Amino acid sequence: MFSKILIANRGEIACRIMRTARRMGIGTVAVYSDADGRAMHVALADEAVRIGPAAAESYLNSEHIIEAALLTGAQAIHPGYGFLSENPEFAEKVEKAGLTFIGPSAKAIRAMGLKDAAKRLMEKAGVPVVPGYHGEAQEFVLLAGKANEIGYPVLIKARAGGGGKGMRRVDSPDDLQEALAAARREAKAAFGDERVLVEKYIERPRHIEVQVFGDRHGNVVDLFERDCSLQRRHQKVIEEAPAPGMTAEMRAAMTDAAVKAAKAIGYTNAGTVEFIVDASEGLRPDRFWFMEMNTRLQVEHPVTELVTGLDLVEWQLRVAAGEPLPLSQGEITLSGHAVEARIYAEDPARDFLPATGTLHHLRFPREAAIRIDSGVRQGDVVQPYYDPLLAKITAHAPTREAALARLASALEATEIAGSTTNAGFLAQLARDSAVIAGDVDTGLIGRERERLAAQPEPEPRDIAHLAIAAAGIGQMRPSADPWSTLRGYTHFNPMMRLVRLRREGREIRASISFAGERCAVLVEGQAHPIVVPVAGPGGRHRHTGKSPHGNEDRPRIAHWPGHVALMRAGHALTFEIVGEGAHLDGAEQGADKVIAPMPGLIKIVRAVKGESVTKGQSLLVLEAMKMEHTLAAPREGVIKEIAAEGLQVAEGAVLVRFAEPH
Repeated sequence: MFSKILIANRGEIACRIMRTARRMGIGTVAVYSDADGRAMHVALADEAVRIGPAAAESYLNSEHIIEAALLTGAQAIHPGYGFLSENPEFAEKVEKAGLTFIGPSAKAIRAMGLKDAAKRLMEKAGVPVVPGYHGEAQEFVLLAGKANEIGYPVLIKARAGGGGKGMRRVDSPDDLQEALAAARREAKAAFGDERVLVEKYIERPRHIEVQVFGDRHGNVVDLFERDCSLQRRHQKVIEEAPAPGMTAEMRAAMTDAAVKAAKAIGYTNAGTVEFIVDASEGLRPDRFWFMEMNTRLQVEHPVTELVTGLDLVEWQLRVAAGEPLPLSQGEITLSGHAVEARIYAEDPARDFLPATGTLHHLRFPREAAIRIDSGVRQGDVVQPYYDPLLAKITAHAPTREAALARLASALEATEIAGSTTNAGFLAQLARDSAVIAGDVDTGLIGRERERLAAQPEPEPRDIAHLAIAAAGIGQMRPSADPWSTLRGYTHFNPMMRLVRLRREGREIRASISFAGERCAVLVEGQAHPIVVPVAGPGGRHRHTGKSPHGNEDRPRIAHWPGHVALMRAGHALTFEIVGEGAHLDGAEQGADKVIAPMPGLIKIVRAVKGESVTKGQSLLVLEAMKMEHTLAAPREGVIKEIAAEGLQVAEGAVLVRFAEPH
């Protein structure tokens, strides 16, 4: 077994690998970019090496990573997922340097790395594949002809990579050219390869995948299936094992096909064979097709670990060290049900646009049946350079219904403020009646996004508690010095204070009068009597538990300079404290301007100064986090100013201004 390994990754997966390595007595080396110098994975590792600036010049720099491994005496490199994990050239360089690549062979990665070639290979191996065009030619006329042959709707997919990047659904021949161009640009930016394939779009698809494992002694096993049908923008957000509605016949057919696929390429280490399933008539053995094989550990591997009781990272390390698989197929058992939710810094109400910001407040639930995989801590900054995954919450229970209920409760108890997240959205999704019934498909979130993304509205009494927090009342800690605890003094009358809060353009005023620990807060003409709690350790103001005033539950509140946030059901309803801290001009898109919803690069400009545009007309394409986001005109009008192509912009920057209407 290795004595020291280097993890060529960041965030939660780097931290997760380190925990298993530490349990096994293996030393760990972290690598980090300039943006990650204080990241959690750097703090957890035994050693850490800087490998370059943010993004492509660090975690994608194979030479610097291998140099770091050799410098620190690491014997092997674990790539995690993303970045270089499925890069065959990197695997070859690692082996050439005398190190062990903790993953499959470069040959196996190469065989499955390009979706079109992989599907041709699977056809030869007798694995069913989705109807479509998987050839080398990429001329538009040919692709258009193939799309017509397949029949609309079709799905354009990047032949390299995954994660929803370079993927577009096309419903009509009229939309093909624009969708194809966008998919190619996105694929080029994410994977360095703009080539695509065209497949039949399955109207009611389910995404079911099989975890496989192979060793160097010719053994290949499956560790059952996972259902990953709950997706947004072709990216998974909730995964579970086993798949709802799975029959013994269907499982046998799918796992047999997955093992057959792995054996066809002499696969070793952890891998996942992904299938698209037509579930319009239930799960049938003749209605599933090979999509792709991920030649690495998957983001959603915790659900498999919880239902099998196995540590897949430990298996990876043992197989890479030359050991045989720890168990045979007959020794691998399935127990209970597990569901995982991915918490992203993103805004569900704005079509899941990635978000940035500082995590001013961060609390995860602590329960025995809940597993938390995270790579962030309170105070960390969500960077625009990387995937905005903050954490994964996984629940395990004897039944699917109990696992979903536990997951929903855990998400509702999660508190994240300072960056917009999807935690509240995920909580509502876990409690959705269709999800509970197992009636899921990859289009469910798209159909129900508006309903699921709805946020609770704070009540006037919530505003009263927020105003008290914003005013700093109750933040002074107990002290032997009576003067240090005085909030203020008036001789005969109670003290008064006015607090102004702003959220989504609406300003709310609250008038607070207080004497001792008793306050009366006037909000929208109604008085709310409140007993103020004493602040806890650190002086941070946070209401929790039962109120001394009756049996009322105090709302959970986070407070940081210039802001307060009401923590409710996974949502952080954030208010700016007017007059405290800066307010970003143009932070909200109005009728006279279009602002950048996140930091990014202006990839395409589709309008010019002086042009008359209509409401909803596409004006710019902003590239952020390797994906393209179209910004449209909020109203009809004439463009007064518009940003230039190639400009790197910050979140909140004004990109388009409209002339005043005459």
